[in-house]
Amino acid sequence: MAWSRSGTADHANSATLLIHGFGACKEHWRHNQSVLAQISPCYAIDLLGFGGSSQPRARLRGEAPHQGDFCYDFDGWGAQVAAFCREVVQIPVRIVGNSIGGVIALRAAQLLEEACEGVVLINCAQRTLDDKRLDEQPSLMRWTRPWLKSLVQQRWLSSSLFRNAANPMVIKRVLKQAYPSGNNLDRSLVSMLQKPADRPGAAEAFHGFINIFDDYLAPELMADLNMPVDLIWGAADPWEPLQEARRWAALLPCIRSLSVVNGAGHCPHDEAPEEVNPLLLRIIQQAA
Repeated sequence: MAWSRSGTADHANSATLLIHGFGACKEHWRHNQSVLAQISPCYAIDLLGFGGSSQPRARLRGEAPHQGDFCYDFDGWGAQVAAFCREVVQIPVRIVGNSIGGVIALRAAQLLEEACEGVVLINCAQRTLDDKRLDEQPSLMRWTRPWLKSLVQQRWLSSSLFRNAANPMVIKRVLKQAYPSGNNLDRSLVSMLQKPADRPGAAEAFHGFINIFDDYLAPELMADLNMPVDLIWGAADPWEPLQEARRWAALLPCIRSLSVVNGAGHCPHDEAPEEVNPLLLRIIQQAA
């Protein structure tokens, strides 16, 4: 497992853990980790399958286990994060997650219970294609669902899709959508995302992830959560609409605040760190 730490853990009462989104890595917090470490130890982790962490063979639900394989789902990643907090951090932690990292943060918080002081969701994945939200989809999507599930279980197809997606031109095109202002969309960002994708086992996390059709939704995880949750949202996110975040904030008692970053997209922590870092510092100090 790959991870980094900024700031000293000596005599600290609590720490912060940063969890990246799908396809990203711990370096995606390049503009945040050192700033947050000024007030408490700050860790960033590479989820299994990404960055510098191992890339085990994907096991889909219902498949027979193989030695060393891994279910790339929110239970699996949540357990990884919870174990890291217990074994490495060893003090109460607040968890910050971007995109699917937000769902993982919520699942880890459930597992950690009182050892987690709170969660910050940055443009959390809303998982609109989950089976539990199928009635919200067009009739064609509902009708073709069984065929789609059967198709993407084929490893040859997922490997082919991954190879087509994991090239600099496609990565740049996706990033232009995710970073609508263009701020901090630089060569180092493209390289950061490209390098892990070139590793031999990189397609395994993709294979596992595109087969997650029935797993946790963020509101389900927050329904009985006994700790504060703060939302930070890039208003121009092309994939995770702000309207849904506002609905969560209105309905879920655990949500303490919703901060909107205008002009930013799916990754406001990296696109607009000058706006997001003060929000994170305020939340961390409020939780201390």
